[in-house]
Amino acid sequence: MSQPALRYQVKLLYKTLLHLGKEYPRGADYFRTRLHAAFMRNKDVTEEAEVKALVAKGEYVVKELEALYMLRKYRTLKKRYYDED
Repeated sequence: MSQPALRYQVKLLYKTLLHLGKEYPRGADYFRTRLHAAFMRNKDVTEEAEVKALVAKGEYVVKELEALYMLRKYRTLKKRYYDED
């Protein structure tokens, strides 16, 4: 894969995580600062294999966040419609 394609993947991952961070329990600002710090920590990585590994790890985080948000929504709906006896 070429450098522009990897750069596009990294930017897309960053945008996706920023979008998911809007619903973060501690707030969007907290999430955005942590996300920025994580990306800045790895800004000097230039080897293609390492970049791919980091992108894969980021995509895993995206899936985990989505799962947590769906679980939170499920629990909210369950509380609304079912009595806890």
